[in-house]
Amino acid sequence: MLATPAHQLTILAVDDSSITRKLIQQALEENYQVILADNAVDALSSIYHQHIDLLLLDVTMPGVDGLELCRTVRSLPQFETLPIIMLTARDGAFDKVQGRLAGATEYLTKPFDNAYLQQTVARFIQAAQPS
Repeated sequence: MLATPAHQLTILAVDDSSITRKLIQQALEENYQVILADNAVDALSSIYHQHIDLLLLDVTMPGVDGLELCRTVRSLPQFETLPIIMLTARDGAFDKVQGRLAGATEYLTKPFDNAYLQQTVARFIQAAQPS
């Protein structure tokens, strides 16, 4: 069994699809601690109770959608610089603009390529780390 680093970077993935959550976890768990949530309420609880280095959000979820959750997180001073990547099936130009306006750092569409997701996460998570 491999030793884990003293502080493994943590990603919170929020998606109402259990299949998508599993795919995200499999794509990222080798390099990061991956916490999963299936709704906005659980996601906010995780954000407040654990240190999160990056947030992956689906747009389309029941109740509070990913755009609203993104706006809520962005409105909190302690999360102004948290990298937020929207990962969604909504791939229209208007959807991408909405994601950016809500405060998303990046906007990726499903189905996603594991290697591209890993590269994108690595790029934003490293940029957010204090030097």
